[in-house]
Amino acid sequence: MEEKVFTEKLKQPTESDLKNILGTRYKLWADLIKFVESNFGATVTEWKYYGKKNGWVQKLFLKKRNLLFFVPYDKFFRIGIVFGEKAVAEIVKSDLPEDIITEIKNTKKYAEGRGLRIDVNNKTSLEIVKKLVQIKVMK
Repeated sequence: MEEKVFTEKLKQPTESDLKNILGTRYKLWADLIKFVESNFGATVTEWKYYGKKNGWVQKLFLKKRNLLFFVPYDKFFRIGIVFGEKAVAEIVKSDLPEDIITEIKNTKKYAEGRGLRIDVNNKTSLEIVKKLVQIKVMK
């Protein structure tokens, strides 16, 4: 199991910390932000500490809307994203990988929607996240 990397409450991660821990995969995170901003508008990021177990998580906002959660690990990152029912219906009929579709269909529904977590460690996983972001923003 992967261990969280930024768990010290009094040390909010810096951009330099992110670059060091993600290594070459930092570019994937930068590409995702660039993709969102060039297609949908300016974003705002905010670090939030979720306790010793979960550590620091960066939230990405688009026009005050919580778009996704960014959780850094050693040499990769995990994206958490929550979808409303219209977006879930769109995902189900999309050309996304079958495991993503199955997971979203089987995920428990909460008041805020259905959540999905995706590890991003290559361009293929980044492209999946981009498609999911497009669906979330458009629905």
